[in-house]
Amino acid sequence: MSARTDRLVYAAALVLGALPLWVSSHLPMVDLPQHLHLISVLHRLDDPTTLYPRLFAARHELTPYLGYYYLVSLLQWLLPLELANRLFLSAYVVGLPLSLAFLLRSLGRPTWPSLLALPLAYGDSFGWGFVNFLAALPLALLCCGLFVRALTDTTRRRAWAAGLAVCLTAVLLFHVQAFAFLGLALPWLLLTTRVPEDGGAKGFSALLRPRLAALAGVVPGVGLFLAWVVLRLGQPSQVEAGAPWRAWGPMLSPQNLAWKSFAQNRAELLEVLANLLRDGSDRWPLYAVGAVAACALVLGVVRGESSGEGLVARLRLPGLVVIALGLFFLLPFDIRGYIYYLNTRYAQLAAVLAVASLPLTHVAVRRPLLWASAACALLLALVLGRGFRDFSREASEWDALVEATAPRPRVMGLIFDSTSRVVRHPVFLHGAAELARARGGSTNFSFALTPHSPLRYSGTPPPTFPSEWRPDAFDYAAQGPAYDHFLVRGTHPSRIFGARLQQELAIAAQAGDSWLVRRR
Repeated sequence: MSARTDRLVYAAALVLGALPLWVSSHLPMVDLPQHLHLISVLHRLDDPTTLYPRLFAARHELTPYLGYYYLVSLLQWLLPLELANRLFLSAYVVGLPLSLAFLLRSLGRPTWPSLLALPLAYGDSFGWGFVNFLAALPLALLCCGLFVRALTDTTRRRAWAAGLAVCLTAVLLFHVQAFAFLGLALPWLLLTTRVPEDGGAKGFSALLRPRLAALAGVVPGVGLFLAWVVLRLGQPSQVEAGAPWRAWGPMLSPQNLAWKSFAQNRAELLEVLANLLRDGSDRWPLYAVGAVAACALVLGVVRGESSGEGLVARLRLPGLVVIALGLFFLLPFDIRGYIYYLNTRYAQLAAVLAVASLPLTHVAVRRPLLWASAACALLLALVLGRGFRDFSREASEWDALVEATAPRPRVMGLIFDSTSRVVRHPVFLHGAAELARARGGSTNFSFALTPHSPLRYSGTPPPTFPSEWRPDAFDYAAQGPAYDHFLVRGTHPSRIFGARLQQELAIAAQAGDSWLVRRR
């Protein structure tokens, strides 16, 4: 078989990896309805047929979430929002193995292990809908590859350094956690990567000179990061002990840091890599990846090839794995009021780098390993495709409720049951945002409340209970009059509204486990 056949197999595996995103009308991602609502607001901020101009304004500040929101908003000029978002997510899924292949090629290694990253594109962070963080991962891997090439490619150093400058800035504009990883990963690569001029270099200046292009490539991103840190830390912190989405004390104070034990982190390390579906079937692609990786490990030991690298150079990829694992085990779970779900996200990055760190196998067995990796992608498409379709049928209750939603609604989400029968994450939590986006309205909870958002409320945010997780704290007298629609899930509306359900409110529609209540 030819190299062309191998490329076709690789391309087919990429298509299979992204296929689950296209077989269902709704994706099982907790935060996705909020993201899409914010992008819709950003795109239609001056649209008088919506509530957006009255309630929201652009936040003209540097925030790490600008990349995703503005890029999909730009795509929306050409495509419907949901199609633009699926293209963006597909670029992430396909980009993860491609960027890993670029890093492997930059290190002079075969690229077939990059396909093993496809099942790792889905998992806990995907289920929660951490789209900004997910999108930053391929860019972070790309930065590592560009940095290595800016060191070792003597003829194109400036070009690779320019690409590094753009890519590192993009990482920050998507998510600061991936940027934090690079704050450790790039120095590690700098210390462990020899440049061609090292053989005849004498003195520190001779060693530094060929590395200046790579170092210059990180300056714009680091400068932008420092500017963001100054702006972020310069803002007054709203300290309110015990309150959700608020700091409980100074940023790094003990009362503001929430930790998981080492035992809990160890137990979750593999679990969070494939925990989408309730029946556990999404673990089968992960097991398949493990089997292929185990075979490659054995073949690399028994029938491996020498890379010709020194010991230090061979430690570059394992060192990146150790960095990601260190962030997973050593960082807190939350820094309240600043960053949530902090350490857990690094499990995915550690796993992606681990499959890239497999020992070199003999060239004769690389093609079978490539095909086996593509088979993992096929299994992924079958398993997740079925699961996503099943969830989409369940989530079709949103479609029925949208039909009964009036234009420009003010929707309060009273989600007493956010769970799904198909997926494990609380994917119905932000259902109110689905209704609001479809009709150009607003919700009682919005990511516009967070400092990471490119939007803010132009006035006082609408009244609501302290957290979207606590609908039992709803007080109709204090909060209800500001809303004309109520999305209730998990309990009958009569238990919430009592006699008001006959007097001033009425059930407009019921679908699945949800009810839409409207003001008469």
